[in-house]
Amino acid sequence: MWFIRDGCGIVFAIVTWFLVLYAEFVVLFVMLIPSGDYMYSTINGIVFSVLVFLALASHCRAMLTDPGAVPKGSATKEFIASLQLTSGQVLYSCPKCCSIKPDRAHHCRVCKRCIRKMDHHCPWINNCVGEKNQKYFILFTMYVALISLHALILVGFHFLHCFEEDCSSSPTTMTLLIFLGLEALLFLIFTSAMFRIQMLSICTGETGIEQLKKEDRRWAKKTTWVNLKAVFGHPFSLGWASPFVTPNQGKAVRYQHVI
Repeated sequence: MWFIRDGCGIVFAIVTWFLVLYAEFVVLFVMLIPSGDYMYSTINGIVFSVLVFLALASHCRAMLTDPGAVPKGSATKEFIASLQLTSGQVLYSCPKCCSIKPDRAHHCRVCKRCIRKMDHHCPWINNCVGEKNQKYFILFTMYVALISLHALILVGFHFLHCFEEDCSSSPTTMTLLIFLGLEALLFLIFTSAMFRIQMLSICTGETGIEQLKKEDRRWAKKTTWVNLKAVFGHPFSLGWASPFVTPNQGKAVRYQHVI
């Protein structure tokens, strides 16, 4: 199992789970169950709980999936000789992890590995976002954004109902609801922006680190649909929205061009 032993990342991952489960607790036990409206509570409770489950499952897959790490110590004379390189073909090795760097691979100082198609290292998932786990990271941002939007709507309806019915709430309840509203608003803005950035990255065929470093494109430009299938798998199916479906990304690319 892939797991990064980084103290800061582990703390961020725990905080992520705490905030999501806090939202689940407030929505279910502070707003829905005490509301007295069985149909309203049941429908919203099921929808919200399913989104929470999918968000946490996506977080686990993004955190515990190898993002595309290049084998360490592969830059040996014996291994290079076994590749049977053609004349004029050049290989570069990473001096930090002693590995051959395939095209579009970058070294992560936190993971201490070179990662294929590395987009960035995200402390919230305690892992890099790369070739093999980008789908799960995108699903995580999408489901958290949906959770946040749903929570904001429920909080808004709750305060509107209290205003119309002139109901009284305890200071503890008001504090929990206000904190949930602020949390939902901040996470909605943050995860929506991350989701948009990731989708634009897929459409343009450039990772975040490639755009940041303004690297020259040395790879063939592909269509948006091909890039989407490379991340979410092919053919298109409902599995694109499931964190339990591992995308079929085709055969692994051999070492050929390097950065």
